[in-house]
Amino acid sequence: MNILYIMFDQLRFDYLSCAGHPHLQTPHIDGLAKRGVRFTRAYVQSPTCGSSRMSSYTGRYPSSHGVQFNGYPLRVGEWTMGDHLRKAGMSCHLIGKTHMVADAEGLQRLGLAPDSLIGVRQTECGFDPFVRDDGLWAEGPDGFYDDKRSPYNEYLKSKGYPGENPWSDFANAGTEGQDVASGWFMVNADKPANIAEEDSETPWLTREAMRFIEMAEQNGDQPWCAHLSYIKPHWPYIVPAPYHDMYDAEHVLPAVRSAAERQDAHPVFEGMMNNQIGQAFSRDEVRQKVIPAYMGLIKQADDQMGHLFAWLEATGRMQDTMIVLTSDHGDYLGDHWMGEKNLFHEPSIKVPLIIYDPRGEADATRGTTCDEVVEAIDLLPTFLEAAGGEAAPHILEGRSLMPWLRGEMPEWRDCAVAEFDYATLPLCEKLGLTPKDARLFMVVDKRWKFMHAEGGLRPMLFDLQEDPDELVDLAKSGAHQEVIDLMYDRLLEWGLRMSQRITLSDTQIATRRGKSARKGILLGVYEPSEVDDTLTEAYRRPIPKPTS
Repeated sequence: MNILYIMFDQLRFDYLSCAGHPHLQTPHIDGLAKRGVRFTRAYVQSPTCGSSRMSSYTGRYPSSHGVQFNGYPLRVGEWTMGDHLRKAGMSCHLIGKTHMVADAEGLQRLGLAPDSLIGVRQTECGFDPFVRDDGLWAEGPDGFYDDKRSPYNEYLKSKGYPGENPWSDFANAGTEGQDVASGWFMVNADKPANIAEEDSETPWLTREAMRFIEMAEQNGDQPWCAHLSYIKPHWPYIVPAPYHDMYDAEHVLPAVRSAAERQDAHPVFEGMMNNQIGQAFSRDEVRQKVIPAYMGLIKQADDQMGHLFAWLEATGRMQDTMIVLTSDHGDYLGDHWMGEKNLFHEPSIKVPLIIYDPRGEADATRGTTCDEVVEAIDLLPTFLEAAGGEAAPHILEGRSLMPWLRGEMPEWRDCAVAEFDYATLPLCEKLGLTPKDARLFMVVDKRWKFMHAEGGLRPMLFDLQEDPDELVDLAKSGAHQEVIDLMYDRLLEWGLRMSQRITLSDTQIATRRGKSARKGILLGVYEPSEVDDTLTEAYRRPIPKPTS
């Protein structure tokens, strides 16, 4: 069996019709959900792209793999999805973005050439890259945001789009008379991107995925995992025709926010509400421009899923390919007076997750939902089990979701944990914190969501049962100390987990017990008769005579 691992960037869980969106129809993604299991309580381990993705690609929490924010290198030697799956006999490939930053110093220290096979895998999250494009080719006075090669820009040039950076001038810009109307300015979000729809990022990556699958099957019969990692609906919020005007202001849902949220707000929450992004998305005219474009990007994505799934069906590949569809995080879009995703409310930290398993053992769960609390780090153990590999719980901190696909009722976790490091944001300095204290931790169960802040700041607490919109921070009142204590107990238990002893499994450790005596290490022995004769044989013999 093969695995197609589809990840969108910044796709909110509730912006799919199968999740209840009243205006945005996503029939092809809904169709996948009808053939598989939709997980309604799936949480990523960080609300930032790079940190969240490294957790998905390693099966480990940010504090375990060390990538706490965008731009932090993933250290050389960290076990990745590719390492685990190749050990199980499955190849692992990338089509799209990862936000991976290579540990250049580590590669140099160990003498690993970046263009060698091991060097490439170390710089690409363990994947064998078919096409790597992170999709943010911004340019400012200090140069490009991303100085790597852009395969997408090369594609655009081959199609006749002029300039050194056609991504900026065409894929992520409209027009204003004779001028570029950049997608970086949200006032332009309602304009059609100045590009043929079939040449925009999402269709391009869909075709690249099809091309990879055809080539992989021509090159051999080894099962594969293909990570199709889309660039959108991440900002800049601009989409080509006909998707640019499919939705308008009347389709924009009212912002989920209240004036009370601004009163005595948590210092980190207050800082996020009042930064430039929060202030922008607090304006109705911004939301009415941006959200229709965001919806158009999702509609385009769903249509591309239709093309992809129909092709898989027509070629017979739907019968031997597990399909996983998810996102690396969400987008506030003005909810809670914020934009972007840098806190732990549901629009940011909860993501869509659909798993279709073509095998007969999953027939009983087709079209069902699972309401258990699951984590993004559960995907890698799921893939490893699907590939027939040996479980590696001493490395992987997630748990396989395969039992839920088979209709079983396994013993399961009672909460999920996420982390957020904001040391690189201006808010850290504004709050007078050192980098080690600019950290947040979330613990969420089926009812309560709790946030702990380092640096001596108070926590936050929400009752998801009575306040599903998370508008009332119960930690302000001091009336729920029992719940707060419970969450701190859970956080302590999580913090004491065995997370860094990854070179030996529990089974390997158990087989070593008591073996040192058979290698001549006889600690605590007063006289030979106290232990078995076989253990002392090497020490019970005449003194050897010199040979000369």
